[in-house]
Amino acid sequence: QVQLVESGGGLAQAGGSLRLSCAVSGSSFSINAMGWYRQAPGKQRELVAGIISDGSTNYADSVKGRFTISRDKAKNTVYLEMRSLKPEDTAVYYCYCNVLRSGVYWGQGTQVTVSS
Repeated sequence: QVQLVESGGGLAQAGGSLRLSCAVSGSSFSINAMGWYRQAPGKQRELVAGIISDGSTNYADSVKGRFTISRDKAKNTVYLEMRSLKPEDTAVYYCYCNVLRSGVYWGQGTQVTVSS
């Protein structure tokens, strides 16, 4: 069974940094995409950043230049380095992965709170 375990959320001050990690286990097939969504109270879940198997990345406009996504294929782990945090970055961040011939899987979510 595919499992995603997230870590690294917490509280930061505006202008500060946090690093999220998400480790995937239990996959028998290749992972061709990983990334992060977030959901703030009263808002829809939105894509923050994604990375595919060739290393290509995409970001929400609101985080470009501040967030960096990276992946360690050997460890099946994806990271999200968040800098210059803003109060509007406050949300629950969810990791996802797309496993070939299996489907999309989600982590349990990790809270990120940015105080002004």
